[in-house]
Amino acid sequence: MMRYAATRVVLLIAGLLVASVLIFLSLRVLPGDVAQLIAGINSTPENVAAIRESLGLDRPLVLQYTDWIGGPFRGDLGSSLLTGSSVADELLAKAQVTVPLGALALTIALVFSIPLGVASALRRGRAEGTALNVGAQALAAVPVVWAGMMLVVVFAVWLGWLPAQGFPREGWADPGAALRALILPALTIGIVEGAMLMRFVRSATLQAIGQDYVRTAAAKGLTRTGALVRHGLPNVALSVVTVLGLQIAGIVVGAVVIEQLFTLPGVGRMLVTDVGARDLPKVQGELLVLTGFVLVVGFVVDLAHRLIDPRQRDAL
Repeated sequence: MMRYAATRVVLLIAGLLVASVLIFLSLRVLPGDVAQLIAGINSTPENVAAIRESLGLDRPLVLQYTDWIGGPFRGDLGSSLLTGSSVADELLAKAQVTVPLGALALTIALVFSIPLGVASALRRGRAEGTALNVGAQALAAVPVVWAGMMLVVVFAVWLGWLPAQGFPREGWADPGAALRALILPALTIGIVEGAMLMRFVRSATLQAIGQDYVRTAAAKGLTRTGALVRHGLPNVALSVVTVLGLQIAGIVVGAVVIEQLFTLPGVGRMLVTDVGARDLPKVQGELLVLTGFVLVVGFVVDLAHRLIDPRQRDAL
């Protein structure tokens, strides 16, 4: 197991390095000049050139990249070109919104997708099973922005139970208000992602029901549900763990859109703002951290799958 984990760590680092190169190069092809933005529209070409030189933007791209990539591996994500603030500090501040939002959305997705997915499979061919399956397909096809708008209309406008937008200025100093501000955004992401996960759970459960060991257990006196719970669900869990990594990545991407829709001061909204402002060091740091998070989730899922599956564990 240690050898496998070490190999995965090496691949993780290699993947992060490749991602850093792609992030660095992709930002250099964006239109606009950050030096011109800092200098202002009425500045002279000499002033713009001086700012570009002071920021190191006139240096070869290879040198710019090596100067930048050394910082994250030392724990330094650099500073904003426009404000001079620490990128790491701002990320930590914004993560206090994004991380709880993602955790709450994932919890919502898991709470309703797993039991309903299993129930839909057990009731296949019945009216309730068909209704659950059709409902999951319909929700999975709903754009996340439209789902968020509908939830705002129902719970904020019509019922007035929850705030439509914003986050308390005092943050988590008022936990009740902060949690209420995250409920609608989390529901938006959790329902859409959970519907997709529910379809996968249903498919994995149907596959498990058809396995010989489940039929044998049922033939020995267990009910179909009992045989599935005792012998089939562990194998369903393997499939769910595998796809869960993709769901977490989907939640991260969804948070970027949802934070804009609900005006939440999180990492996603900060990223969109910084891209528009051409704050390259800040955007680079934010994208690198988000990419690293997705890669680490994949790493953890691989290890979990290896530990849960006795066939792979015995092969180590």
